[in-house]
Amino acid sequence: MRPYIPKATFAFCQSLLASRLLPSAAPYSPLLPVQALLTTAGLLPRHPDLSLLALNSLLRTLSRRATSPSHPRLALSLLRDMISPATPLPAPDHLSFPFALSAAAVVDAPNSSSDAGAGPGAQLHALLVRNALFPADHYVTTALLQLYAPRPDLARRVFDELPQREAIHYELVIGAYARAAMPAEGLAVFRAMFEDGVAPDAVVLTTAVAACAQAGALDCGAWVHRYVERAAPELLGDAFVGSALVSMYAKCGCLDEAVRVFDGMPERNEYVWGTMVGAFAVHGLAAEAVACLERMVREDGVRPDGVAVLGALSACAHAGKVEDGLRLLREMRGRYGVAPGHEHYSCTVDMLCRVGRLEDAVGLIKTMPMPPLASVWGSVLAGCRSYGNVELAEVTVWELEKLGGTADEGVYVQLSNIYLDANRKDDARRVRKLIGSRGIKKVPAYSAVEVDGGVSSFVANDQAHPRRFEIWEVLRLLAGQMAQNPDEEEETLFALL
Repeated sequence: MRPYIPKATFAFCQSLLASRLLPSAAPYSPLLPVQALLTTAGLLPRHPDLSLLALNSLLRTLSRRATSPSHPRLALSLLRDMISPATPLPAPDHLSFPFALSAAAVVDAPNSSSDAGAGPGAQLHALLVRNALFPADHYVTTALLQLYAPRPDLARRVFDELPQREAIHYELVIGAYARAAMPAEGLAVFRAMFEDGVAPDAVVLTTAVAACAQAGALDCGAWVHRYVERAAPELLGDAFVGSALVSMYAKCGCLDEAVRVFDGMPERNEYVWGTMVGAFAVHGLAAEAVACLERMVREDGVRPDGVAVLGALSACAHAGKVEDGLRLLREMRGRYGVAPGHEHYSCTVDMLCRVGRLEDAVGLIKTMPMPPLASVWGSVLAGCRSYGNVELAEVTVWELEKLGGTADEGVYVQLSNIYLDANRKDDARRVRKLIGSRGIKKVPAYSAVEVDGGVSSFVANDQAHPRRFEIWEVLRLLAGQMAQNPDEEEETLFALL
């Protein structure tokens, strides 16, 4: 006798059939996952021991955003049917929930910055606690930390509840802090790792060094380097650890140390070479960056990829080597086999705008084989501010508004400042009122510096820094000294550069 199948389950099966889970060109039938579901539901006879395995495979397939935007929701629907006692589907096990949590992360993503208590991820979290799968199960715990990656406060709460922590748990929390622009908090977790007696692996070390670079924590990054040299020297040959160290030293101003790490690596792939090109770009060494594109072929037999070429273009932009950059854009396809992408055009437009060639930049935009995005027009607007081109600035803002309906506050602040520079005060006031009426917000940029192992952050006109009065006094003394001996200060400055 055929078992009763609830209408909801049957409708779910039909939705899977209509959604075409897999492309028809797959080496096996695109309906096999659906067949597995129908089999476990009793519509097709199969061995009962295979039912949960088949459902977990289907959950894994559906949880991936790449298959279809709707599939993660279908995965959650399938899990709900597996939990429901009204269906003949087998109950989920500890391997089912990590796939469901991956699907919940996709569904929760658009609202990751808002209240996280109402989404499917939080509901699954509560269910796992009730069923004692958290914090007991390693796979469930790891998936929960991945779910809360956009919310480091929630990830840290999960982390603090773990009775036993493994290296991957530390890495996920450090990475969550770093992506939220809170690298100092991430480095505190990294230090706690050693206090807890957990040895970091290559993934943790890579994430920690990247956080050091983001925070400007040179002392901490150099300590990690010494730790690797002492405790795990073989990891210096790891592409990700080595690249992270190269990038960290370059961003913290120690280019010679970055080159030393790079030269000491036994094997260097395109990722490592791309990082070295980027290091030269940070320091405006265009000739060295472009030379790396030839060196990587000659020394290691590695062909440059789009990232390496982009780094060389960026170096040309920072160094003002416009003709070299334009030549590289023209020849990159023929010489390196890399088709120019949007990011390459965007970098070249920025390079032209930096030197005031705004009309040439607009001309290049018109030749782009793809629609220009906000980064391209943002470079043009910055160039308009630097060189006082009001008319082109107005056109640029119009183009930015076309892309997103409403540009962010930074765009309108730039336009207002351009109007002020041109003594068009009425237009500037009109734009400022527009910002207030639309409720447009802008996240302020900040700078960070490491002093005695601690990282301090600053914003423009910082009125909240706890040591602001001391900072202002030192700046006043420096300004006075420079005013007294301008020639001497200029010579000292060039010597430092």
